[in-house]
Amino acid sequence: MSDQEAPESRLRCVLPFEAVPTEIRLLRRAVAAQLSRWGVPAVTDETQLVVTELATNVIKHVGEGAASTLILEWRGERLRLEVHDKSPALPTARTAGHDEECGRGLHLLAAMTLDWGTVVTAAGKAVWCEIDLRAEHGCRRLERAIQMLEAYQDAVGTASVALVKRRGACHRETAVELIADLLHWTASCGFDPDDVLDQAQMHYEALPDIAA
Repeated sequence: MSDQEAPESRLRCVLPFEAVPTEIRLLRRAVAAQLSRWGVPAVTDETQLVVTELATNVIKHVGEGAASTLILEWRGERLRLEVHDKSPALPTARTAGHDEECGRGLHLLAAMTLDWGTVVTAAGKAVWCEIDLRAEHGCRRLERAIQMLEAYQDAVGTASVALVKRRGACHRETAVELIADLLHWTASCGFDPDDVLDQAQMHYEALPDIAA
């Protein structure tokens, strides 16, 4: 991988990668390092998650080993991400059935970002999204979690009138289902679910607003 940075206020980083699980791990590390250099490490977790989703979609829908490029661009109060590949087929968000393992990624992408979209390029296409850099980190985590839970409920059709009245209980049940789906996705990508859970627990316990 290589990166290029511009000295202007609009900073840009270009990371070519091969769409394979091992390369995605390196891509996540490169993203974290770049955000640290830019002085915006607070959005590392969500940016890595978005990058993983976009790169995994290339594997699923373009093909493992496909040549791709991730572009990070810091635009004032927003961080823009673009993943370019050579397929002209544009992704579309759809409603996934209760028992379907796929089809929810774009709903989660929409929940985690300010905006997202696709554009046809001369070589194929690019899927882009933008992350807000303004929100306070602790509030960002809570807002992001609620948005993802509500988007997940819409995707699987679990939110009923009765459940909406019991919002807390509904979110708890949805969180369990979401975690289960994420663990399934983790295993399908060749990661160890137990290791991911351990890392998530360490991240949680390291938060400054968690009571001892």
